[in-house]
Amino acid sequence: MLPLVFTVLVLYSCFLTSGSCDLYDELKELKTEFDINLYQRLAEPENRTNLIVAPASVSISLGLLQFGARGNTFMQLENALGYNIHDPKVQDFLHTGYEEVTNSSQGPVVQLACALFVQAGVHLSPDFIEHTALWANSSLQKINFSEPNSTAAQINEWVTGNTEGGEADCIHLDTVGSPLTQMAVVSTMYFKSTWQKKFSFTDTQSLPFTTAEGVTLKVPTMYHMAEVNYGQFHTASLERFSVAELPYLGETVSMFVVLPSDRRTSLTQIESHLSAKIITVWANSLKRMKMDIFLPSYGAIKKISNSYLQSRQTFSLFPKACQYRDKQESYHL
Repeated sequence: MLPLVFTVLVLYSCFLTSGSCDLYDELKELKTEFDINLYQRLAEPENRTNLIVAPASVSISLGLLQFGARGNTFMQLENALGYNIHDPKVQDFLHTGYEEVTNSSQGPVVQLACALFVQAGVHLSPDFIEHTALWANSSLQKINFSEPNSTAAQINEWVTGNTEGGEADCIHLDTVGSPLTQMAVVSTMYFKSTWQKKFSFTDTQSLPFTTAEGVTLKVPTMYHMAEVNYGQFHTASLERFSVAELPYLGETVSMFVVLPSDRRTSLTQIESHLSAKIITVWANSLKRMKMDIFLPSYGAIKKISNSYLQSRQTFSLFPKACQYRDKQESYHL
């Protein structure tokens, strides 16, 4: 039995398991690479704070937009996602993956939803409307962006209805107040689960936690003894670190927790090492081991807008005008 204190939560990753052919393996790798790239881009300015990102909610939105995009907008979306959403095999893979994650009867509760709010009077092609109705629990709603109060209220009501009564004030007036706006894409991901082996509240205690600045604080720390998948690895520049996989109920979804072996090794040095292939190596190399698990209680709230994504050069998807099929004019998104 090895004592191990996990001090940093790095990445939550949900793996799609549908299919075994080369195409599905390639698509799984593309999705994981997108997830990691998004996380790394957003983490760059946030390396002193907690950050929790749900890449699935972003990729669902971009996939929906790709159905109706054309020209340069379509190319940017395809480059960002790594696939063409019009490919029937791609659609089959994504639909199967979303259904497997969201329809689990005994595992975590995962709800993905996406809504396209369109200015009343804007014409959309029947083909695009059909795709919207079938795409990953998506919906199309008419709205009047010239009335920011009612617009924000309508969008917030939709968010609350798709997150089990979650945050009801996520959209603010300054977000929807532009008179040029004709479309708004909003997506949600709701996740709720218990651990496969629960942490007992009675075992939670205040223990030392060393921050990135080297300051030691006392924080509430959960504890239990369990058999988990565990391994030790190193980066190309030989920074060593440990990885433990903590499964949620049903073991269809799990959390990878990463801990640098040397306290002098910064988390960013490990994060820059991440890739889809590296995570596959982790998943295939971890061994069952019984150990003491200490995990700080954690939480994070971070709102990231499309302008923030653009400023971080995650991808250039939000010019003043986006091109969509079957229309001569472009739309402000």
